[in-house]
Amino acid sequence: MFARNVRLQLKPNSAAQFTQTLEKEVLPVLRKQQGFQDEVAFVNPGGTEAIAISFWQSKDKAEAYSRTGYPEVLKALSQVVEGTPQLQGYEVSNSTFHKIAARA
Repeated sequence: MFARNVRLQLKPNSAAQFTQTLEKEVLPVLRKQQGFQDEVAFVNPGGTEAIAISFWQSKDKAEAYSRTGYPEVLKALSQVVEGTPQLQGYEVSNSTFHKIAARA
């Protein structure tokens, strides 16, 4: 399993709009992507920063989404995000939710 971690700087007073945009515009795009598994999003207490972590069957599936679906997601989030989101990818090593145990 592969995870994409996206760090976003939110525009002032846009945390609620970010959450709504995620629900109404971003998640429908993600659900259509081959290999998409799950999305978890966090907003800091001040509402100035968000982190969105998506889970994919494989790195290849996540990279395909980066080329096809991600530009549409960035456009949808442009109303609430300042600057360019910072993206990092990771192999998932442990997850109680996804029942992934550490590899020996």
